[in-house]
Amino acid sequence: MRGLLIELDDPGRDDVRALLERHLAFAFEHSPPEDVHALGLDGLRTPDVSFYSGRVDGTLLGVGALKQLDPAHGELKSMHTSAEARGQGIGRAIVDHLVAEARRRGYRRLSLETGSNEPFVPARTLYARAGFVVCGPFADYELSDFSTFMTLDLS
Repeated sequence: MRGLLIELDDPGRDDVRALLERHLAFAFEHSPPEDVHALGLDGLRTPDVSFYSGRVDGTLLGVGALKQLDPAHGELKSMHTSAEARGQGIGRAIVDHLVAEARRRGYRRLSLETGSNEPFVPARTLYARAGFVVCGPFADYELSDFSTFMTLDLS
């Protein structure tokens, strides 16, 4: 999207916090609590997580985070585009930014967890178009009917 600025941001900013609350509400609406793996504010402020926002003229349109699992493996977290900005390429731009950052860091693999049911089809489609393929659970995740695991080989 033209004019989109993606940069490190504070997940505690008022507009970011509001978007993250919508992200968590969506996750809890469509998945049982034990299968919601979205990070809250505290989880996004840990040293192993880099949080990014995408803005046009200062208006927040989307967010995403990159979590380091180990020196060669990262995870996409907290991807969410505001309802008003969907379909404009914001999510893809943020995914591309996070993939580029993962490559810059020297990661050989980038993985993610998203929902398996119907409301998560747009997310799974976005990730597949960015080159991610379905894989098994990674890190501390366990197999679940409500989770789809995807990975991208960066080597």
